[in-house]
Amino acid sequence: MLNENMKAIRKSKGLSQQELAVRLNVVRQTVSKWEQGLSVPDSDMLISISEALETPVSTLLGENVIVPEADDLRAISAKLEVINLQLAQRKITKKRVFHWLLISLCVLSTAVFATLLALESPYLGWDYSDPETAVLGVIFHSFEWLFIRIVPMLLIGAAIGIFLTRRKE
Repeated sequence: MLNENMKAIRKSKGLSQQELAVRLNVVRQTVSKWEQGLSVPDSDMLISISEALETPVSTLLGENVIVPEADDLRAISAKLEVINLQLAQRKITKKRVFHWLLISLCVLSTAVFATLLALESPYLGWDYSDPETAVLGVIFHSFEWLFIRIVPMLLIGAAIGIFLTRRKE
């Protein structure tokens, strides 16, 4: 049991008998004898072997070690399928978030437009002799002017984006 487990674990770690022997400060023939079942390491050496192989002593002594098939296509295929599903789900989620951001942009733009329309540009009747009022009036007028010029293009772009990101059932 120990010899089979030791050999299987060593091979799964990609170590040769010589590399393991160097880690344990023994000769290669000693590792070979352990793996053939011709001799058994003492308890201190068993602990050193478990540390060198990064494996619990209980695994070395009693549990059967199942060597995984390196080219198990079903396992690889299943993992790739899970990864592809996760990537597809992430893409759908990003698309939904973008869709709702575009809808929010349209609603917000429409609300600001309605507010500006309802206010009927009150800054036009302000007294601009006061410098603070003049600055505030210019800022408000600039915002309104830019909003009226830019938002229609944003709304058209957002409407096209909403159409392109809609859920197709």
